[in-house]
Amino acid sequence: MGRHVWGKTAGALVLAVTVAAVSSCSSDGEGAAKPEAKVEQATLAEATATFGAAVTTFDTDGGCLEQEPGTCWEQMLAVMEPARALRKAMNAEKSVGAEFWTDAYALINTMEKGIAVGEDKGAAPGVVSNRPDVLGSAHDLSRWLDEHPVE
Repeated sequence: MGRHVWGKTAGALVLAVTVAAVSSCSSDGEGAAKPEAKVEQATLAEATATFGAAVTTFDTDGGCLEQEPGTCWEQMLAVMEPARALRKAMNAEKSVGAEFWTDAYALINTMEKGIAVGEDKGAAPGVVSNRPDVLGSAHDLSRWLDEHPVE
């Protein structure tokens, strides 16, 4: 007889948990997940122009004049964000295959490697700097895009 009581209790408990789980998923507004706003992705032309503008702004603003660590982080981020948007636009471009973008992807990956350090290491003598990975690769990518236009 004890087994029957235990089975009924366990069954009731499972039922209660299931009902609670299902009721918390209801869409009555309260506690319901809000649909994510769809962010419109830039076209390849827009992303290329935005990235090129970021590199040009870096150059016209004088680049990284200070050698001390931490003095160029904002500039590094300012070219990295449009590079990420460019990668998304490259992924979405269907007129050329992924093989076409191999060199561009490698440059963006090098930029990501430099940013992954999490700070500007500076450029003082004897310092292993992450600036060339980010900023040097950004300039190389800008030149690559000029040499490989997609229309």
